[in-house]
Amino acid sequence: MLVIDGSQGEGGGQILRTCLSLSALTGRPFRLENIRLRRSNPGLRPQHLTAVRAVAAVCHAELTGADLNSTFLEFRPQSPPQNGEYSFDVSDAAKGGSAGAVTLIFQALLWPLLFAAGPSYLTLRGGTHVPFSPPYHYLAEVVRPAFARLGALFETELRAWGWYPPGGGVMTATIESITHLQAASFVRHPVERIEGIAAVTNLPAHIPHRLARRAGNLLAGAGYSHKIEALRERSAGQGAGIVLWLANAGFTSLGRPGLPAEKVAETAVAELLAFLDNGAAVDKNLADQLLLPLALSQASARFTTDQLTQHINTSADLLRQWLDATITITSGGNQPVQIETTGVHFTPP
Repeated sequence: MLVIDGSQGEGGGQILRTCLSLSALTGRPFRLENIRLRRSNPGLRPQHLTAVRAVAAVCHAELTGADLNSTFLEFRPQSPPQNGEYSFDVSDAAKGGSAGAVTLIFQALLWPLLFAAGPSYLTLRGGTHVPFSPPYHYLAEVVRPAFARLGALFETELRAWGWYPPGGGVMTATIESITHLQAASFVRHPVERIEGIAAVTNLPAHIPHRLARRAGNLLAGAGYSHKIEALRERSAGQGAGIVLWLANAGFTSLGRPGLPAEKVAETAVAELLAFLDNGAAVDKNLADQLLLPLALSQASARFTTDQLTQHINTSADLLRQWLDATITITSGGNQPVQIETTGVHFTPP
């Protein structure tokens, strides 16, 4: 059994999700200690517990410590990942419901199900656009095409929006079956057009138009073509936000009471323009998510990112504990961060 310290590095939920994916794939059991120990609410929260239960269902894992707020977990797979039709709801792990991010639960499930014997169908309920997690549109518009270059093919659909705190969102996914992942390097592409959505639920119709108009004016002033769709959708609660994307990068800003729509838009645009000024190939969040599949892939790859985050360093260190992959990170001061990987050519047992 591999013993992992969950407080290492960034010390967040990504350590848990990576361990779940790799345990299900390799069949190796693990014990995770000090789960989210430095967080204000340490241990397994509803989103994390749902991910544990979901991956356990896929590989029939035996569990110890799989309880709300638990700071340790033992996970012992009893079978290779099984394809099929699965449904998971974050509210099953929390009294009164939860807006735990379904995109993060999807992260944990994707890699085991890709290497299952056939296609799988997922329905995930919880938060789709919530703080401190990739929103649905980042997954669909940035992550999905990037992973497709590695041979990881899936399709998603947003059935209902879920904001913090009520949740109630629904996304579905179809995941294809593969036998290996291919390495791919990522380079900076010329910006042809910046796309995005500005959306609200249960709020006045003028708000998404203000979001889209302010973002569009700022992008036009910087010399970039754009297409931002203003949406007024339905949801269990009120919410507002904007997501902007281009090849291999996405930027999100969510509204909150008292914050003008124009300020929400300005935050997302400022982050996007800073990324473009840096000259990197992929944004820092995508860089973090690329490390696991590239560590499993069959060759070497390289790319640059705009920031060396603690998240990236923690992911690299954790993958080295699980696999014989080589991950080299070179920080160049104000220049883009260089990342090179050599994978282990993983194939299903």
